[in-house]
Amino acid sequence: MLYALIGEERPDSLEKRLAARPTHLERLKALQDQGRLILAGPFPAVDSPDPGPAGFSGSLIVAEFPSLEDAHAWADADPYVAAGVYRQMTVKPFRKVLPP
Repeated sequence: MLYALIGEERPDSLEKRLAARPTHLERLKALQDQGRLILAGPFPAVDSPDPGPAGFSGSLIVAEFPSLEDAHAWADADPYVAAGVYRQMTVKPFRKVLPP
């Protein structure tokens, strides 16, 4: 089943985000290589594809996991969580409708 993982960023976390980004991306790449990643990306803190020093307000990952518990475990082990980038990580079942 698909799950939406929504990370809500702490204020002033851009430096921590940048430091943890390579490891975070490695984990996402592994999901992609397994054919389980639907999409992933950050929410810019301002209306711009490159928010510069404004940073990001969080991230969204939609991926396939065997269960809600597995999705929570994967989210809890995210490098952004360990680095203190996210103040909260929400995991919800997700049903993709479009595109087919």
